[in-house]
Amino acid sequence: MNNKIVAGTCAVIAAVGIYMYAGSREKEPAEVAGTPASSQMASQDLKQMVADYSARTLTSESASITWAQLIVDSGSPSEVTYDLPEDEFFLSVAPYVDKTHPCAIHSLTGCQGEMADQTFEVKVEAADGKEIMNQTVKSQPNGFIDLWLPRDQNYRMTITHEGKEAQADISTFKNDDTCLTTMQLS
Repeated sequence: MNNKIVAGTCAVIAAVGIYMYAGSREKEPAEVAGTPASSQMASQDLKQMVADYSARTLTSESASITWAQLIVDSGSPSEVTYDLPEDEFFLSVAPYVDKTHPCAIHSLTGCQGEMADQTFEVKVEAADGKEIMNQTVKSQPNGFIDLWLPRDQNYRMTITHEGKEAQADISTFKNDDTCLTTMQLS
């Protein structure tokens, strides 16, 4: 009799487990037009994730950011991509005095700039002279300054640090670079 009770109890537990597993699979987000639902992240959440990678408080095998997507590889069989906001372009800038590296697509987990945790004056003007940004910012532990700028524009950026200055023309169009490492302060 005891064996029948134990066997019956095991069968019930197994059935409940299968039911719960099947039910949880149905609750996963659906794909939208072939894009994993995980990529449909709110803009502020995505920006916070990017900031956390830059600050090195969030880690992964690799995380890079193109003009269109944040691409995260956590070491699992497949990477996850997150679409960037349609109206904003991400640009990471590493001003330097002595040492830099070539870069086009910014690696949030790999790029290291020379001037980590430094204070800079950053000014960005649109082609028509309209001021987009004029503020004091601190570079991340990775030595980069992360900017979110309006898309599809040409800009002039000026960075100043301890009496030294660098200027660059930048743009935020499709396929533009997201990593700028050529602004030498002099």
